[in-house]
Amino acid sequence: MSMRIGAFEIKEPLPELREPHVLSVLRPWINVGRVGTLALTRLERHLGAQELGELVRPGNFFDFTRYRPRSRLVAGRREMIIPNSTISYARREEKPDFLFLNLREPHASGEEYVESVLEILKTFGVKRFCLVGGMYDVVPHTRPLLVSGVGDGEQAVEVMRSVRVQQSNYQGPTSITSLITQEALKLGIEHMAFVVHLPQYIQLEEDYAGTARLMELLCSVYHLPPHLVDKEQGQKQYRELASAVESNPELKSVLQQLEAQYDARQSPPEELPLPLSPEVERFLQELDQRTEEG
Repeated sequence: MSMRIGAFEIKEPLPELREPHVLSVLRPWINVGRVGTLALTRLERHLGAQELGELVRPGNFFDFTRYRPRSRLVAGRREMIIPNSTISYARREEKPDFLFLNLREPHASGEEYVESVLEILKTFGVKRFCLVGGMYDVVPHTRPLLVSGVGDGEQAVEVMRSVRVQQSNYQGPTSITSLITQEALKLGIEHMAFVVHLPQYIQLEEDYAGTARLMELLCSVYHLPPHLVDKEQGQKQYRELASAVESNPELKSVLQQLEAQYDARQSPPEELPLPLSPEVERFLQELDQRTEEG
């Protein structure tokens, strides 16, 4: 049995969730290093999350030349895996329960996509929408990873202060899905976002240090067990970069300047951060160009 909620097909009977909070990722817009995906997957496994639904016709929203379907052999038969946005849920001993939204950024019919997600929030009486993910920044891998974010709603603002997340002042291009949080606020749904800043010059496919930093925050906010934070894997991954840095004079110089700028950022306000040299700016611009061409 299933029912339609907006563009989503949802399994019946609907689960009874107590004051649920949404934990969401948005691919690929704000999920570099797959830190959001890795963190949510870890939480879903720990809490025994159950599948709830997915888009009925993902092709109405997604360009399958950009999100490629996958082909696989199962018992000698070929199956197609179609990219989709999925929803799962988990109940806990204490409130709040969780809805997990693994969202892909739409390429078409963005307003309808947003309205469908809002219908999900209203149907389940969601109290808070929390987006988690990562972005590239001019930060060194040799320092604690910074996290920025936003909090809208009295309790959300207090949570942001308690975990010492820097208030984001980003302005610029964004995703149409930002309308979800804008419209959710009008419905009385709080909004939070946690974005880990990852070293731009590394660009790992899966950044485990970034995932651990994100898990630290989620475990603190939702009183989850600390063993979910796997720092060792990320530390090992970043340690392996040391030899690569040592053998590359240009990268070594970049790292030293990024460390100096990072340390200046953490200094008292009257001490202005050091500007990056033209050589470092050029190195990072060339890195961006190679990434876009790839």
